Amino acid sequence: MKFGVVVFPGSNCDHDMIYVLKKRLQREVVALWHKDKDLQGAKFIILPGGFSYGDYLRSGAIARFSPIMEEVIRFANNGGYVLGICNGFQILCEAHLLPGALLHNTTHRFICRNAYIRSETNDSIITALADPDKILKIPIAHGEGRYYAAEDTIQSLIDNKQILFKYCDEDGNVSPEANPNGSVNNIAGICNTGRNVFGMMPHPERACDPELGNEDGKLIFDGILSSLCVNT
Repeated sequence: MKFGVVVFPGSNCDHDMIYVLKKRLQREVVALWHKDKDLQGAKFIILPGGFSYGDYLRSGAIARFSPIMEEVIRFANNGGYVLGICNGFQILCEAHLLPGALLHNTTHRFICRNAYIRSETNDSIITALADPDKILKIPIAHGEGRYYAAEDTIQSLIDNKQILFKYCDEDGNVSPEANPNGSVNNIAGICNTGRNVFGMMPHPERACDPELGNEDGKLIFDGILSSLCVNT
């Protein structure tokens, strides 16, 4: 199975993602330039982190109209798998492939540090191997990471088990103190109702290499591969 990593002007985590997919997971991957209109046979699309178009207007607001996004939206609406990380999550919300929005952190400061997250459901390919009792330490790096949605949307996310990850402390306690950016209900990641489009603010690709002393993020990618029975 081929992965496609979309590259926008201002993307800065695309090479990290490509490295993880190629070197750590031994998978075929292609970089997809934002002006492309061809997904080049990729079966799983990833929108990486960064500052697409300098985060002008709102983070992800301009990238949502890139030519490649027409194909990504069509791909997702036909059941194709799409994962957005950080800025990629913002773009997916702007494109209405995921509900809600990412607002400025309550501190109004850029946050770059490790955070702890807890899986809320195993019913998705990115949380398939994430035991709720195993707390993951995953880096975050964002200024607009505060997930927000109307009350009825939040209730729908809860009812449909679309909340994939919540921010917690090292012991797994979900609390205001463990919430780094003020996200509603400590939400760190969600999926769509079709469970084929995923968004998360933490960067699992930055926690996939023993050289970094942290491989918690690899569990997420391993879940994708095991769920899709990728054996080639």
